[in-house]
Amino acid sequence: MTRMQRTEAARKIRRYLVNARTERGLTQAALAERLRRPQSFVAKYELGERRLDLLEFIEVASAIGEPQAFVNDVLRIWESSR
Repeated sequence: MTRMQRTEAARKIRRYLVNARTERGLTQAALAERLRRPQSFVAKYELGERRLDLLEFIEVASAIGEPQAFVNDVLRIWESSR
């Protein structure tokens, strides 16, 4: 996978996370509260200013909704970007 493909995949995954959060009626502040993190944590990963490690991703997915569905969806996004 080229750097451009990785960048595109990361952008799509960030968009997916934002959409999942907003579709469930969560603000960045509300999600941050569930995560026991500052709102800036959510803002930074949504803007691509920081990356989520695997455990953080699972925490975010669990706080927003079904973590297994998130993993499956993100894997589909990743595969479609290759």
